[in-house]
Amino acid sequence: MQLLFLGTGAGMPSKQRNTTATVLKLLDERGTFWMFDCGEATQHQILHTTLKPRKLEKLFITHLHGDHIYGLPGLLGSRSFLGGDEPLTIYGPAGIKAWIEVTLATSKTHIKYALNIEEIEEGIIFEDDQFIVEAKFLEHVIPCFGYKVTQKALPPELLIEKTDALDVPRGPLLRQLKEGYDVELADGRIVKSSEVTGEPKDGFQVTILGDTKFCESSILLSKRSDIVVHEGTFDQETAELAGLYGHSTIIDAANVCKEAEAKHLIVNHISARFMPSDIKNMIAQVAHYEFPIYVAEDFAEYDWSNGLLKKIPRE
Repeated sequence: MQLLFLGTGAGMPSKQRNTTATVLKLLDERGTFWMFDCGEATQHQILHTTLKPRKLEKLFITHLHGDHIYGLPGLLGSRSFLGGDEPLTIYGPAGIKAWIEVTLATSKTHIKYALNIEEIEEGIIFEDDQFIVEAKFLEHVIPCFGYKVTQKALPPELLIEKTDALDVPRGPLLRQLKEGYDVELADGRIVKSSEVTGEPKDGFQVTILGDTKFCESSILLSKRSDIVVHEGTFDQETAELAGLYGHSTIIDAANVCKEAEAKHLIVNHISARFMPSDIKNMIAQVAHYEFPIYVAEDFAEYDWSNGLLKKIPRE
């Protein structure tokens, strides 16, 4: 799994940061990617990546402020123009369905794929055999959701050295053993799956929060997550503005992560008032926390594998 940040700014685009759009790349897991929010010019940001809009499977909207939704009409239309014909589901708060439908109808944007728009409430909003997605209301100036994506436990690893020692032929029998079934060999011997597989592995948990003040819902949703993506619109010196506008400081974000016993924090949704030179000061304000903290910039990409989060160097 990888996290790619197409836009990390707050309110309006700046020269350094586009408005919010975060991508959960699930290309290995399901051959698709999911997107969280879609600020203005998100489709233009995609042009600078290897993402293909037709691979977009699900789109989660946290709330209806323009810096989180103004990129939707263009992206939805372009996905169709570029040959995307697989269904797309959009999840979001009440009002998102009417806004999208009126915008597409007024602009006479024709979409050739099935578009499903679900206006959600708190709770589990999606589940299949691989993933569970839970939504919770946060505390912003309008209704706003956070989302937690939980990958279900992965199948045990097949220990090839053990199957080779038992002369299990390569092919369908190995697949059956990996899936938990015992098999009978040609000579009549029974090989048990438990004898040639390791322990099941936990999947990952990623919490992606929309705009919010420091609140209990953020902590509950982030509980023991491997990665928390939390807005840090302001720093400690501008904390009064954070409270006034329903936002968080980078210290608020770190405290949520600490209280939730989460493992890694990535801060996004940075106010345009902060120049690149200011980011070092923001990071210094949270240097004493015991878990890794990153401040994402546009096109920053992070890889999660084997329980480790690594920032992918940009070419």
